[in-house]
Amino acid sequence: MEVVYLAGGCLWGVQAFVQTLPGVVETEAGRANGTTQTLDSPYDGYVECVKTTFDPTKTSVETLLSQLFEIIDPYSVNQQGDDIGEKYRTGIYSEDSTHLQSATEWLTNRADYAEIAVEVQLLSNYVKSAEIHQHHLAKYPNDYCHIPQTLMLKYKSTQRWS
Repeated sequence: MEVVYLAGGCLWGVQAFVQTLPGVVETEAGRANGTTQTLDSPYDGYVECVKTTFDPTKTSVETLLSQLFEIIDPYSVNQQGDDIGEKYRTGIYSEDSTHLQSATEWLTNRADYAEIAVEVQLLSNYVKSAEIHQHHLAKYPNDYCHIPQTLMLKYKSTQRWS
């Protein structure tokens, strides 16, 4: 199994979507690339993300990134839907440089590359979110989500919420 960290705005919707994707084995809501190891500190530059464990024989970084682009506005800086702020920026993070190289190559091969605001960075820090944020939309299906319901339903047949 391999791990990447995907950011696409509020992590509730991103986790609900990503966990349904073929080849994704496990997801966990969290914070990437902040400066502290705790959840109770003031905002420290982190981005809301979903730790995504996937089977590389069933999916790839490029496929996951392509699917992430279905639910984000890749041109928006620090905003997805009604969620505004640095913690809602978009990106892909990993401790594996080959993941970052694959993501960079996928992005640079797009005709709109110059307009894309998606970060591709080495993971420097990760903190798991509080339990209330884990699989939040499964627990509270009527709660806010910036991702249109039609996109959330696209992969519903493979949904693995528990």
